[in-house]
Amino acid sequence: MSAKQQAAISNLMHLLKEWDKGSMSVRRDILNDFIFQHQNTTGTEIEEEFAHSASLFFTRITSWLRLTYMVGTCLSEQLKAVKIFLNTSSSNKFLSEFLEVGCLYTLLEIINLKQAAETNKTLALDILNCIANFGRNYKEIICECYGIRSIAECMAKSKSESTQIQANYLLENLAKGNPKFQMQVYKGLIALLPCSSPKAQELAAQTLKVVQPIVGESNQSLVEPLIALLQSLHIEVQYEAIELIKLLMDYNVKDPLIKSLVYILKPPKKLDQIKTEEKDAKIEFETGVVDFYVQQAAAAKTIGILVYLSNEIAEQFLSLQVVHNLLYAMGNEEYAESQRQASKTLEFFVKNFPIVADHVKEAMGDQFFEAFLTDPDGLYARMTAIQADVCRSNKVNIPYRSNA
Repeated sequence: MSAKQQAAISNLMHLLKEWDKGSMSVRRDILNDFIFQHQNTTGTEIEEEFAHSASLFFTRITSWLRLTYMVGTCLSEQLKAVKIFLNTSSSNKFLSEFLEVGCLYTLLEIINLKQAAETNKTLALDILNCIANFGRNYKEIICECYGIRSIAECMAKSKSESTQIQANYLLENLAKGNPKFQMQVYKGLIALLPCSSPKAQELAAQTLKVVQPIVGESNQSLVEPLIALLQSLHIEVQYEAIELIKLLMDYNVKDPLIKSLVYILKPPKKLDQIKTEEKDAKIEFETGVVDFYVQQAAAAKTIGILVYLSNEIAEQFLSLQVVHNLLYAMGNEEYAESQRQASKTLEFFVKNFPIVADHVKEAMGDQFFEAFLTDPDGLYARMTAIQADVCRSNKVNIPYRSNA
């Protein structure tokens, strides 16, 4: 045995003895020293330093982790050390040891611990990503341990964007090259759309654009929560929702999405009833109305984007009497953005379908129609109460049948 090997064994025995007898403070110092010295160390170098017995140190870390993660004792240091081991070129061996003692469940519990710091949740998610990167078999193991549900729950409840981004990246990772569980990931992302976190909603919609082509046929349960995202006051959420709707025009939820967009251009009857009730209901009324107005404007905008994708889509909207509903939205004096977006979208139909131009001109009258054609984007700012009422009370019914 060489002098170098003897020195390595001696150093290892000293380290293990110090760890076994050391206090929490001593163990924290040992972990910090290890983290500092091995950020860019290869697996071979770690094994040589630990006399080819690095597992003796690694198992001590994982054992302590499982015993103390609930109270957070040195949790950050332990997770960072584990990540170093799992990132080395010899990590297959360490990963097997890590999984054998049940540390995968420990990581999944950490990400949803109320008392755990967000930085530690992010670290735990990062390690889960490391495990997923080992291949399909390990992705399946994570999923079999109810990992998709745990990760989605973490993403929905976390207050940290970095944690949510890491969780989202992990869900996307689990959907790729994992045919056994890709549909479960897909459904998990759909379940995130109605959550209360705008960032989680944004990320879920964004990732669904990646996962949808992987799973192929779209799920009908996607329609309602996706349309509901158009109520969001967060522009980035609306943007991702619209982008996802665009993608879904090539899937089997196309028809219900188009019908929903046309439908929400007009308020539901119960909203009209609320408007006529006593002022005692003002608080509830304002909440419902704001949601509707934002969604109405977003629907008009989305339709305006979709009709440029293909003539077939435009004709399908026409067959659903979209013009009548767009005119109604143009008359919404209480929300200028609804008026603006509806006017811009209506311009497309008027300029591209002569039958629409004829019916709209008849509904508006010559002078109002001319003002609309001159500046559809700014018409809302000059619209009179009488003109708004004309829009709301229009009886436009265009006999148009789509070839779609």
